[in-house]
Amino acid sequence: MKQFQLFKTAISEIELPEKFTFPFYYTPHVLAEIATKEVQTYLESQTDFTHNFGLNSKATENAIGKMFGVLVVKNNANQLGYLMAFSGKLEDESCPEIFVPPVFDLRTKHSFYKKGEEEINIINAKLAELKSDGTYLFLKRLVKRASKRIEEDLALQRKKMALSKKERKLRKKEARKNLTSDAFEKLSQKLEQESFNDQFFYKELVAYYIQKETENRRELSTFEEQIAALKKARKEASALLQKTLFEKFQFLNQQKETKALIDIFNNPTIKPPAGAGECAAPKLLQFAFKNDLTPICMGEFWWGISPNSAIRKHKNFYPACQGRCKPILNHMLDGIAMDENLLIKEISKDKTLETIYEDDVLLVIHKPAEFLSVPGKEITDAVSTRIKEKYPNATGPLIVHRLDMSTSGILLLTKTKEANKHLQSQFIKRTIQKRYVALLDGDFTEDKGKITLPLRVDLDDRPKQLVCFEHGKNAETRWEVIQRENGKTRVYLYPITGRTHQLRVHAAHKNGLNAPIIGDDLYGKKQDRLHLHAEFIAFTHPTTNEKMSFRVAPTF
Repeated sequence: MKQFQLFKTAISEIELPEKFTFPFYYTPHVLAEIATKEVQTYLESQTDFTHNFGLNSKATENAIGKMFGVLVVKNNANQLGYLMAFSGKLEDESCPEIFVPPVFDLRTKHSFYKKGEEEINIINAKLAELKSDGTYLFLKRLVKRASKRIEEDLALQRKKMALSKKERKLRKKEARKNLTSDAFEKLSQKLEQESFNDQFFYKELVAYYIQKETENRRELSTFEEQIAALKKARKEASALLQKTLFEKFQFLNQQKETKALIDIFNNPTIKPPAGAGECAAPKLLQFAFKNDLTPICMGEFWWGISPNSAIRKHKNFYPACQGRCKPILNHMLDGIAMDENLLIKEISKDKTLETIYEDDVLLVIHKPAEFLSVPGKEITDAVSTRIKEKYPNATGPLIVHRLDMSTSGILLLTKTKEANKHLQSQFIKRTIQKRYVALLDGDFTEDKGKITLPLRVDLDDRPKQLVCFEHGKNAETRWEVIQRENGKTRVYLYPITGRTHQLRVHAAHKNGLNAPIIGDDLYGKKQDRLHLHAEFIAFTHPTTNEKMSFRVAPTF
């Protein structure tokens, strides 16, 4: 079994983990770290496949990094080793034997998927041929020009009718003053007949043009009907191919129970996301269960240049994604004892809220790190719930703005509906001044600047955010360096807008500062805490109109 790799590093003294890695939030076990280093050494010098990871500065065009995974396993001979996998496919579409194979190989010769792709490709070729046909293109231009002329001609006729109507109205008005009753009656009848003639002519003209346009479109419709039929056939072939694919993707668990992708997502109205089942983690577990290998621990890391939207750092570990992998891994890991899910663990019980300022309508508190501003789905302890318990008679919403759970610092709350509305207005108008302090994992030559990278949620991996110029919301951050410290940089961050994870993404993204905040478990490397602190705020008091400001220094 070439995929089972024995450790080259001495590991006999390393104690095995008691439970398997919780794949959606973890610190890799030392065995997974050692396996990862050995895989990365292989990647640095391998000649088994071709893929442009963008690690060579001279070859970054069309480069794309990739997620790799390691799974430490034990075989039936009680030997400890590891498996390795990559997500998706490599540039040369190979799968060297050192890696575990796909859960389901889409591209084997004579496979249903290949045949389905060929059928769709034939339809696409026919569509392309029809759409580029000279006669079809000529008829399209002819119909378009004729339609435009008809539209212009009818518009001109309506304008003439409006002028004639206006003229008849004036003639009738003058005649009423100067003509006898009989003469006025005759003129009125004449003018009415003229109006009728104009309307009749216009209706006849419309009917003529409709007939003319129908004749022009008759030959064109022959082409359009063929194109519509081909598009329908393509849609049906694609849907059938996708349905068959979802049924063929069968995933094992430790009990050797199989479940198809279509059943795992188990919602007829929602299709499994693109690429579901092709990530490293499902590949690794599938191979382990299929070959009676016992999973011990795992880790997934990024290798290569970061993509343009998501944030990925070379060699950093990352959790399995929520959208594509979570439903699959929930089935595959069923019955396996795993590490505690720290994402839903309440760690704020022993934390206290420090009140910096208080009056009849306003509260300014110092929120510690790892403390929610408002309750989450799993964690109920939060700033808002504690304040509500302390001030049961407070009216309206308490929270004026929020800080990320992992961010410490100054938070404004109100005791009255009116005060809350007043402060909310200041936030909306951006008259409130805010300043954050962050310690970044990296160094850069500039001393200050502004980042403008639009953000949107990563639909496949909530709550992470993506940089997206097409669908993202405007996000702006000013920054300036405070101090440089041994490869780390302390900075002030001034959020001009207030998007979710804005400061974290703007710091970590390759087109931002390209230096993640120390301890950022989403966009950098997990540590004891996120080194981001809301240090300063200035605003106008909602009832006294007094200018107020508060500062709390960070503890990192």
